[in-house]
Amino acid sequence: MTESTQWAVLAPVFLLLVLGLVQVGVWLHARTVAAQAAATVADLRSFGSDEAITAGVRVARSGGLEEVSIQANTVGDVVVVTVSGRAPLFFDVGQGVIVEKVVMPREVIR
Repeated sequence: MTESTQWAVLAPVFLLLVLGLVQVGVWLHARTVAAQAAATVADLRSFGSDEAITAGVRVARSGGLEEVSIQANTVGDVVVVTVSGRAPLFFDVGQGVIVEKVVMPREVIR
């Protein structure tokens, strides 16, 4: 009788632990995808490509990021790219919004 009571208490704890680890993995993956999308846009924009934002959105969406928004600004000799989106979490308690920023020098082709 006591062994079944122990499992009745421990089983939900183990399940929450496993689901929590999966959620953390999904969140970390979303941050990596957003950073990669920002780096892609910054790299293409630093060479003056007009398709930079489109490529960044493609990278972010193929990595699973939802509600993707990309802002790219050139300030002097620096390209600043901000990618924001939402991680596809199954239990979102406020950490689902992902924002990554990349700053890269503009390339000068001579």
